[in-house]
Amino acid sequence: MLKLILFLVLNFAALGVGGLLMGNPGTNEFYQNVNKAPWTPPGWVFGFAWTSIMICFSIFLYKASQKHNIRDLKLFYMLYALQWLLNVIWNPVFFKYHFVLTGLVIILILTVLVFWFLIWAYKNTVMAAIFVLPYFIWLLIATSLNAYIYLYN
Repeated sequence: MLKLILFLVLNFAALGVGGLLMGNPGTNEFYQNVNKAPWTPPGWVFGFAWTSIMICFSIFLYKASQKHNIRDLKLFYMLYALQWLLNVIWNPVFFKYHFVLTGLVIILILTVLVFWFLIWAYKNTVMAAIFVLPYFIWLLIATSLNAYIYLYN
């Protein structure tokens, strides 16, 4: 149970650090003025989605960490750390520095990495894959929103 709490703390820390680095998108002039995709959800959806995603992803990480030996988990934890870093740095790259193309590359890599977790989960702990699926689906949506902003601004 301690590992679950640790993953919850780490995952919500990623959201917190990313949020601190990006500032408030609600008052971000750049984001307010860009041409956004017609399917862009209202602002409150982002907070609800990320909260749900990080709870689910933490459960997945906890379940996965219980199932495998240290050798298997070394790569797993390295990729988790990369996922954490990409999740954090996308925020300032996109919102603060307005590097929309760089943000798109980062979120594409993040999406592929989370897809790897989804496949890994399906192969190793099938039930745990359910807890990765919301993250992957949300990243597909977020990637499409980033791509739209890149293409139409």
